[in-house]
Amino acid sequence: MGSHRADQRSTSRARRADRAPAPTSEHHTTDTGEVPTVTAEIPVVSAAGGKRRALKHVGRARTPLPFLPSLRAAVGVTVLAVAAGGVVTAPDITTTSNEVRLSAPSALLGSNSAGTLGELDRGEVISRNGGREAEGDDLVAKAEEQAAEREARLGQLAEAAQEEAGEIAKNAWVTPLTSYRLTATFGEYGLWSSAHTGLDFAAPYGTPIRAVAGGTVTEAGYDGSYGNKTVVTLEDGTELWYAHQSSYGVSTGDEVRSGEVIGYVGSTGNSTGSHLHLEVRPGGGDPVDPYRALVVNGVQP
Repeated sequence: MGSHRADQRSTSRARRADRAPAPTSEHHTTDTGEVPTVTAEIPVVSAAGGKRRALKHVGRARTPLPFLPSLRAAVGVTVLAVAAGGVVTAPDITTTSNEVRLSAPSALLGSNSAGTLGELDRGEVISRNGGREAEGDDLVAKAEEQAAEREARLGQLAEAAQEEAGEIAKNAWVTPLTSYRLTATFGEYGLWSSAHTGLDFAAPYGTPIRAVAGGTVTEAGYDGSYGNKTVVTLEDGTELWYAHQSSYGVSTGDEVRSGEVIGYVGSTGNSTGSHLHLEVRPGGGDPVDPYRALVVNGVQP
């Protein structure tokens, strides 16, 4: 009876051992840090006798290169690098005998800028400073050329102004005498057979007589009651008569300017004393008041 119970306990222990086999593990630890391989026995029930047998299950081995990070770790490092400053690329420096290519990474822009120096001798490389100096020289030359043109135009304007001033001076009216006294005016009656036709300037005998305006001497000679008379015709056809002169200072055909001496004060012809008789005849026609003609032309007798 006791033997039978011992046998039952032995059989029970054997069955429990069959049902729950202990796992075994094999650790292969190396200096390189290889991940251990785990082997487990899995009980399998046999269909024929109801017995169980163990199968070995081998786990997947980790990467054989222990110095490479896992995929998750590599992705994490890459994300951190891009977030910090963009794509980081290593400089590409390639040197050959005839060409130099330089590639400089740009961490901030996430780009890679590259430049190439081809087959250029040192003498063929254009200096930026040299280009600026040449541009500066061109600007200076252009400025000097413009200044010369401006000076030339100013010179032409000055010549034209001088010529115009000469014409103005030629045609500007002046008083016939520098020192005088008015004795008889236009339209008076008295000593003359009719109304007085001019303006009388009394002055000492021989006082120089100036041309009132520039023009051409169209007559210089004796004329009855006018005595020695000089006629100067202006550009617009107006005639200026200078009568009772003692002598002439010009001849017929002479060109005279305003203020030029054309004769001298006298008392020839019908005269009661030395004076200049001045007449103004527009277009060579009838005389007008010389006083008003002088005033109209800017002269106050």
